[in-house]
Amino acid sequence: MARRKLTHEGTLLLDSEGLSKLLDDEEPVVALVAEARSRGMEVVICALTIIEAVHACTNKARLSWILSGVRVTSVGDEEARAASALLMESGLHGHKYAIDATVAEAALRQRRPVVLLTSDVDDMTKLCGDRIHIVGV
Repeated sequence: MARRKLTHEGTLLLDSEGLSKLLDDEEPVVALVAEARSRGMEVVICALTIIEAVHACTNKARLSWILSGVRVTSVGDEEARAASALLMESGLHGHKYAIDATVAEAALRQRRPVVLLTSDVDDMTKLCGDRIHIVGV
């Protein structure tokens, strides 16, 4: 995972791969989340990220513990429309990019600066442009 210097305050947002690696207790992601918290950053995930990251073998107790320590953003009508607009602006479309667009939309409305931990660096760059610091996982 590429390391980017975290700032003080702001937001660290995790996509499904970030959440999955946190659930699997992978040291680089655990360390990045801990560093973000120590710097006063809020750790956030989009509600749809839970759906994308959780599977039959997910440790439910660990999932509950992790979710208790992050803020989960909702996806309602307004957020869905904004995510749809991001898809149109970026030239992406269809169900393949729907959750990425909702994660990008969630990132764009967080307290700045925002660091997005993602496995989809190219797609998230298309959706967020240079408004968000994107870190590959």
